[in-house]
Amino acid sequence: MTAKYDVLCIGNAIVDVIADATDEFLEEQGLDKGSMRLIDEDEAERLYDLMNPGREVSGGSAGNTAAGIAALGVSCAYIGQVADDQLGNIYRHDIEAAGVDFLTEARSDVGATARCLILVTPDAQRTMNTFLGAANQLAPEAIDPAAIADAGITYLEGYLWDLPHAKEAMEKAMDAAREAGRKVAFTLSDSFCISRHRGDFLRLIEDGKIDILFANEKEIVELADKGDFDEAVDEVAPYVPTLVVTRSEKGAIAVEGGHRARMRAEPIRELVDTTGAGDLFAAGFLAGVAQGRELDECLKLGAIAAAEVIQHYGARPEEDLKILSAGVLA
Repeated sequence: MTAKYDVLCIGNAIVDVIADATDEFLEEQGLDKGSMRLIDEDEAERLYDLMNPGREVSGGSAGNTAAGIAALGVSCAYIGQVADDQLGNIYRHDIEAAGVDFLTEARSDVGATARCLILVTPDAQRTMNTFLGAANQLAPEAIDPAAIADAGITYLEGYLWDLPHAKEAMEKAMDAAREAGRKVAFTLSDSFCISRHRGDFLRLIEDGKIDILFANEKEIVELADKGDFDEAVDEVAPYVPTLVVTRSEKGAIAVEGGHRARMRAEPIRELVDTTGAGDLFAAGFLAGVAQGRELDECLKLGAIAAAEVIQHYGARPEEDLKILSAGVLA
């Protein structure tokens, strides 16, 4: 059955505010470079006032992936909760301008729209300070089973698992996709997220609810509770039809039906900002799946998209990904 959308992404709808920062500034604010912390609205306003001028763009992990998918010419929609406020309007306008259909109505009873204050130091490390606000209020009612059934792949981010109603919304989406015979893709999001929800994530995998699982090297080791990368991959791979693991400068691997494919990282001119690298890798890979490409080509598309986004600030591609990928995969 033909789908209206190739991919439908569900995640935390967060406005990213990205600005340069020095190591001294991080020390003054007591921030651990390269970390992600959750903050309240008061701290978000305080830190925002101290930041250098920055760029504001609709983000969140799955939102970045959705924008990358659309940039590759693949039809995509997004579900994520925003408030009926200025940042909520910015989020909707920005993601729709990127070519993504935004399917969630803004609400006035969920607090303020979420934002992530991203401080980028000269070594390209990003330190993230996240106020989840309305994003954490995604309710099961926001999930339309008909929309899920009309998407070839539903892609979900593990970050949403922290609140019971958001978790319920994700499971509702998974069940709707399974009932419609569609694929479910899931990203583990963060090793700390795994430490909080490892049992639930393993249950989803063992129950066969995930068709494509995305992880990075640290996350797969954390999930499998193994000290060795290869052992961790061997532990998890038999339980998911497709396992995709990124390894930063070491490239990525995918395991599907016992076949293991490897891909080198794409060469880059300069590493500027690693924000969104994993999100854009997932975008490229999912776009390849939607286009019916072979496993190594899906990995290649992921590598191309990730390499483009780490050479500038922000988690949105600035070069034409369709042109970049056509030149490599023609």
